[in-house]
Amino acid sequence: VNLAALERFEPGTQVTPETLRAAGILKHLREPVKILARGELTRALSVSAHAFSAAAKERIEAAGGTVIVAGPTSIEDGDQA
Repeated sequence: VNLAALERFEPGTQVTPETLRAAGILKHLREPVKILARGELTRALSVSAHAFSAAAKERIEAAGGTVIVAGPTSIEDGDQA
């Protein structure tokens, strides 16, 4: 997921794989979510994902946000692998 996709969330929002799915950014929750640095982030968000590129982590923190490394993925939406 690119940083540009996170701009749609209000400042202060806790962004998780579940909120990304609810916003239509992810189609399912079967695979790990990695945040990439493509695009700009101007909002302070608390972002939880399974992995972050070094540049994405740096930009999230520079915008006043926090980075949380999430645990393993789960099949949550009824889809079978």
